[in-house]
Amino acid sequence: MLLAVLTAVGAGACGLAGWWGLRQGYSLAEALAWVLAYLRGLGPGAFFTLMALMPSVGAPLSIFTLVAGPVFAPTLGLPLVMLLSLVSLAANIILTYALARWLLRPWIKRVCLWRGLNIPVVAPADQASLILFVRVAPGTPFMLQSYLLGVAGVAFGPYILISWVVNALQVCPFIYFGDELMHGGARGALFALSLLVALTVGARFLRRHLQRKKAAALSAAA
Repeated sequence: MLLAVLTAVGAGACGLAGWWGLRQGYSLAEALAWVLAYLRGLGPGAFFTLMALMPSVGAPLSIFTLVAGPVFAPTLGLPLVMLLSLVSLAANIILTYALARWLLRPWIKRVCLWRGLNIPVVAPADQASLILFVRVAPGTPFMLQSYLLGVAGVAFGPYILISWVVNALQVCPFIYFGDELMHGGARGALFALSLLVALTVGARFLRRHLQRKKAAALSAAA
């Protein structure tokens, strides 16, 4: 909780500083450069720790993935930035599972129900399909996806494997897109954006396939 408060205060301070800079005549590019320099000053340890923790309390994962490349690729290299991001992603997936399954289960269950997310009760044989179905659901925040699956009590092994693979396919193109966009690599940015669009379309087709498969199974059972 303290970390979340400190991060919120830091983000608010960055926003206030950016607003003040614009009022004083600084350009948006200068303000953005200052924000990136500030994040770089935090160091990779603090940044990727925050990336592992903050999505558990509602911070969008995309914020971290978009700035990770521009901030740390010049010193660490883009492959290492992607590797550290994927480690942070795995840590967050594990953390949210533990919170939803055991530590904060009653409270998180109420939040899911408040958001209109029904807690599924699923047989072990259907858990992998459920995890995949939830992870490719459009419009559902990453945090709520993790909490919903944890509250549903799906097995840890399929949960971590499927969740990590599906989200890694989104995280890496986002990091590449942010890095290319910041450094003026129009072709690279367009390629990453095209890949993200293709993944989104593929996820929709996969979700529809799972829905039809489930409907067919229910019809056969009836």
